[in-house]
Amino acid sequence: MTSRKAQAAADGAGCRPTCDSNAVRHLFGTDGIRGVANEEPMTPETVLRLGRAVGLHFQTESPRRHKIVIGKDTRLSGYMFETALAAGLTSMGVDVLLVGPMPTPGIAFLTRSLRADAGIAISASHNAYHDNGIKFFGPDGFKLADGAEADIERVMFGTDIDRMRPTGAGIGKAYRIEDADGRYNVFLKAALPRELTLEGLRVVIDCANGAAHRIAPIVLAELGAEVIAIGVTPDGVNINDGVGATDTAQLRARLRAENAHLGVALDGDADRCILVDERGEEVDGDHALAILAIAMHERGSLARSTVVATVMSNFGLEVALRDRGIALERTPVGDRYVVERMVAGGFVLGGEKSGHVVCLDHTTTGDGMVTALSVLTCMKLSGRPLSELKEVLRSYPQRLISLRVRERRELDTIPAVAGAIAQAQEVLGDRGRVVVRFSGTEPLARVMVEGEEEPAVEHHARRIAAAIEAALG
Repeated sequence: MTSRKAQAAADGAGCRPTCDSNAVRHLFGTDGIRGVANEEPMTPETVLRLGRAVGLHFQTESPRRHKIVIGKDTRLSGYMFETALAAGLTSMGVDVLLVGPMPTPGIAFLTRSLRADAGIAISASHNAYHDNGIKFFGPDGFKLADGAEADIERVMFGTDIDRMRPTGAGIGKAYRIEDADGRYNVFLKAALPRELTLEGLRVVIDCANGAAHRIAPIVLAELGAEVIAIGVTPDGVNINDGVGATDTAQLRARLRAENAHLGVALDGDADRCILVDERGEEVDGDHALAILAIAMHERGSLARSTVVATVMSNFGLEVALRDRGIALERTPVGDRYVVERMVAGGFVLGGEKSGHVVCLDHTTTGDGMVTALSVLTCMKLSGRPLSELKEVLRSYPQRLISLRVRERRELDTIPAVAGAIAQAQEVLGDRGRVVVRFSGTEPLARVMVEGEEEPAVEHHARRIAAAIEAALG
């Protein structure tokens, strides 16, 4: 087993298991490109050039007519970036398939279903409306490899792009896919076994005023559930605002008022899901992984009896799985790295504590609705409420502190930080963990400490955070 010190240091230094270890990327983070809308790099001018670079990238790989799917969430700036990307792509002779507001996992599915060369999701996920981002999927529905993203950046900042300007019939076309919602609806419903329905269940669904506001309530209702929907009135600026997976207060209150059996909170692009049990208590991604892993293991469908999670998943998940003969493999933070490890190892279940759960036997990326339907399947088959199912995992006390930093430096080169981490690891021993890392999308350092005793966990987390703030804040 890798030492916790080595693990924390590697993660903090930005160590990534990628397809191309030499790929250098400046615009792309762990989950595409993200920033404040209308500020670099998320300006229409840069995004138009990005579209042209993507077009040239694919033309260079294979000189033929290409087609790329573009979808978005409900942010006001989505219209601006959808238009800029479409203009850039069509100017390079690429045909564009526009699907409008669509969950990010829906775009991954439609990319495969429509036999497109790539899919582009315009979304900043759980961030507030003033941010936006761009994520890319390959023709197989998996996120583009680091090497492909690095090549797109190279083309974008090079000069070849300015010399390539097809004219006449060489210019691409843009089409709107009118039945995109219906296609994804059918795909989602297949996550519930055909012999089951959701009849008799009252479900509150919170769509975060985001990309799933039309689709998610309909899917649950068509499967037989009594549906109470909130967060389904997007206006361009209220995405993730007091609703969704990052703020379940409204959902929990409505669940109690309606005496519902389950609450489902999606984030803005619906690739993550936080559940709420009938008592109004949150059930995070770690609990969902434990519930699904144990059920699949009992059915003999958990490939190689292994689950993949990130270094941020609770130590209690590791204990719960180990006690049932299930191995847990950890990766750096980012669902793309979870998926890479799953594919490489032949595993079918993985995810993150934040609610990204990946079921490779059904889809290629995190999908909040697939997660919810998979847990609902466990509830229906077992006849047990979620509050009982979640008891398979006892979470260890965990303290997570995020703080802004002005720069990123290897943490083991900062004596005060390295010393605070080493002392915490020595005290916690094998009954706890320390993970310190930099965010892949924001100028933040994240400190996570777990252990059996909450006061010790709190003490060490604050001590490490103070050392980082003094050195890098």
